[in-house]
This record gives sequence, structure tokens and C-alpha cells, in this order.
Amino acid sequence: MTAEEQRRRAFWQVLLFTAGLLVLTSISAGSVYLVNEARDDNKWVLHTIEVENQVNALLLEVRRAESGARGYLLTRETNFRNDHDKAVAAIIPALERLTRLIGNSPAQRQSIEQLSAAIQTRLGQFAREIDFVGQGQPEKAAALASEAATAGTTITIGSVASAMIREEERLFRLRSISADRSQTLAASLTGIGSGLVVLLALISIWLVRRSARARDDAETRLRDANLNLETTIDERTADLREANDEIQRFAYIVSHDLRSPLVNIMGFTSELDELGKDIFRRIGGLTGVPAGGPPVDVAEIPLDGPDKQMSTDFSEALGFIKSSIARMDRLISAILNLTREGRREFQPEKIDTRDFIEAIVSSVAHQAAEAQAEIHIEPLPNIVSDRLALEQIFSNLIDNAIKYLKNGVPGEVRIRGRTKLGYAIFEISDNGRGIDPKDHQRIFDLFRRAGTQDKPGQGIGLAHVRALVRRLGGTMSVSSELNAGSTFTITLPISWNASNRNADQ
Repeated sequence: MTAEEQRRRAFWQVLLFTAGLLVLTSISAGSVYLVNEARDDNKWVLHTIEVENQVNALLLEVRRAESGARGYLLTRETNFRNDHDKAVAAIIPALERLTRLIGNSPAQRQSIEQLSAAIQTRLGQFAREIDFVGQGQPEKAAALASEAATAGTTITIGSVASAMIREEERLFRLRSISADRSQTLAASLTGIGSGLVVLLALISIWLVRRSARARDDAETRLRDANLNLETTIDERTADLREANDEIQRFAYIVSHDLRSPLVNIMGFTSELDELGKDIFRRIGGLTGVPAGGPPVDVAEIPLDGPDKQMSTDFSEALGFIKSSIARMDRLISAILNLTREGRREFQPEKIDTRDFIEAIVSSVAHQAAEAQAEIHIEPLPNIVSDRLALEQIFSNLIDNAIKYLKNGVPGEVRIRGRTKLGYAIFEISDNGRGIDPKDHQRIFDLFRRAGTQDKPGQGIGLAHVRALVRRLGGTMSVSSELNAGSTFTITLPISWNASNRNADQ
């Protein structure tokens, strides 16, 4: 998948997510709003029904009061009087509750005022009728009842109540329509939102399936590439091994062949040295030293002027030749040792690292004492590796740590280790002269050295150590500053097993 396709896919995924979020937010907000509207409309519908019921309840109590009053007027029975009194007692609370219910309706306020006045008038008439009956004047009570009927108080109460009921029925119709509209809108919004959610879900499924197909195709291509890569790596590794073997053989042959002319040069140099002595004896004979006398050191031959200068130059030239021959001999020996070591097959074994390091430290105890250095061994992890290779690695690093301490400063070398993700990490640190950061890579090159060259060496040790570490499947690095000591870090597999044995050969 190209970068442009990845960006386009990411854009559509973000767009789809944003659209889904907006749809869900809109549906949620709209649903909440419409549900609240429907709840309010239903509340007002119920309120209208409650008002109608209260008006009917009030009329019922007024009719009960009239029926009780007429029955008591005609029969003088207390049952009718009790029914009348209960009805009269219920009229005022019913009227007050009705007044509270319609307090928010301007159209009903005038009606409730008229109804309240008519009821108060009728209640006064009820009271006088009952009083006349109680005083034994039923004629006056009957006349008063006829007067109330003639005055139309009861009719007024009925007509006002009917008008109020008609108004509530009108409000009921309007509020029912509004409630139905709110519920319809809520249902429509829910349906549309559900459809959009389903649509987005289908698009998401399509995108996921397309992504899955693209991922499967990419994994297939990656598997094929890995197979080809593994084949290529195997081929390149075989080529590298063959080239490495060829280089080692070439180095061995070259080094071995170089030793032959070097031996000849060494022999002829010795002969030249003897010849020089004889020559300068003869020169000395010409200046007073007997030619056939006992051997005399060239330096003791009394020479003057040009003869003395020639003798000095001859001795210096021979010294330089001998020194160069010795150095070349050491380099050839080091190359031969490296090639022999490169052909050696590693033998992994379990190593008690602390005992192993303590044995190495005891072998350099004399050098440490001369350098006034202390070597501290901290806890170290045990590993499975090649013992001889590890001995060469740690011996070289510990020897260098002691060799390059600062003069006149008590030395301190510290060896510590830890494990991490299947690897053992060893650190050899010192408080010596340190290494300039620009030379951190140089010191690992063959025959390259850094800093002041006041210690014997050929520039092979660290290169050999790094090669061994790599053959053991590990890495090596250095952290150092001038006059601030050095820390060499070695990372090795905790268990170097047969699967990677001699992999770098």
C-alpha cells in the first residue's frame, strides 16, 4: 500500500467517524428535545382532562346540595340534611382546586370568577332555605327555592361550567394534536437516525472488509518478500562465509609467505652488522688499531671526522632496520594468530561468570599492584558461551583498563553485569586516562591506536575482541571522555546454543 493510499484511507476513516459522531449527536439532541416537547404536551393534555373532571366534580357537588336541600324541604328527614351539608362542605374545596388548575389560562379566569360568584350566591340561598325549614317556616323556604330557580342561579352555574368544559375540550384537541406531532417527529427522527446509523455501519463494514483484504494482500506480499529475503540472506551469508574463509586463507598464506623474506632480511642484517664491525676495524687499523687484533666494539674504535659520522649513521640505520624487522615480525605473528582464531570452532558451555572473572583478575594481580589499582567485581550473570573466546575478551579489556590508568592516581577498575531480554550485559569501567570521543571508532580498527603511544601494543587487541563478540552473537561499545575514564559495554546472548554456533564463520 502506497503512502497516498494510506493517507486517503485515513482521511475516509476520520470522515466516517466524524459523520457517525455528528449523526449520533444530532439524533441524541433531537430526541431529547422532542421527547421533552412530547412530555410537556402530554402533561397539558392530562391537565385539560383533570380540569374537565374537576368542573364535573364541582357540578356534581352543587347538584347533590340542591337534591339534599329539596329532599329535606319536602320530607324533613335528616338523611337529606346530612347529604346536603356534606355536599355544601365539598363545594368550596372543589372550587378552590378548580381555580388553582385554571390559574394559567386567561380565557378561563373570567369564567371561574362568574362561576365562583354564582356558587357563592347559591350557597347563601341554601343556607337561608335550611334556616327557614329549621324555624318551621317551610313556606318561606319553598318561596326562596322558587325565587332561586326564577333568578337562574343554578342555570348560570350550569352554563358557565359547560362553557368551561367546552374551552377545555378545545384546548384538549389542540394539545393532543401538538403531542401527536411531537411524537411523530420523534419517531421520524429516530427512524431517520437509525437508517443513517445502519448506512454508516454498512459503509464501515465495507471499509473494514476492504482494509482486511488489503492487509491480507500486504501480508501475502510480505510473506513472499520474507521468503525471498531469507533465501537472499542465506545466499549472501554463504557468500560472506566463503569470502571470509578466503580472506583468512589469504591472510594466513600472505603472513606465512612474508615470514620467509623477513627471516632472510633478519639474517642479512645480522651479517651486515658483523660486516660493519669488520669494516670499521679495518678503518681503525688504518688509524692505529691493529687489523688482526682481538674484536673491538665499533663504538670504541678511535675514529675522527667523516669516519666517526659514518660509523654513527651506520649503527643508527642498523638499529632502525632491526626495530622495523621486530615490529613486522610481531605484526605477522598477530595476523597468523587472528587467522587461526577465526578458523576455530566455538564450543559453548555453562560458565560461572564470577569464578571465571576472578581467575582472570588473579592472573593480572601483579600488574594491578604495580599500578596501585583495585579491581572490584560486582554481581555477574552466568551465561552459556565459548570459554576461550570469553577469556580473550575479558583478559584484553581488564589488561587495557590497568595499562591505561593515569600515573600517580590510584586506579579503580569495576566489573559489573545484568540481564535484559535474554542478553547478558557486562561493563568494564575504569578511572584512567580515557579516550577522545573522536577516536571511539578508531580504537576498534585493526592496527589502529589512539592517544599517547607510550604503552606496548600492535593495535590488534580491541579489533580482535570486537570480532569475537560479534561471532558470539553480541555487540560491543565504549563510553569515554579524556581524563574521565572509560566504560566498555559487552552484550552477549545468555545462552549461545547450537542453532547459532559458528554462524559468523
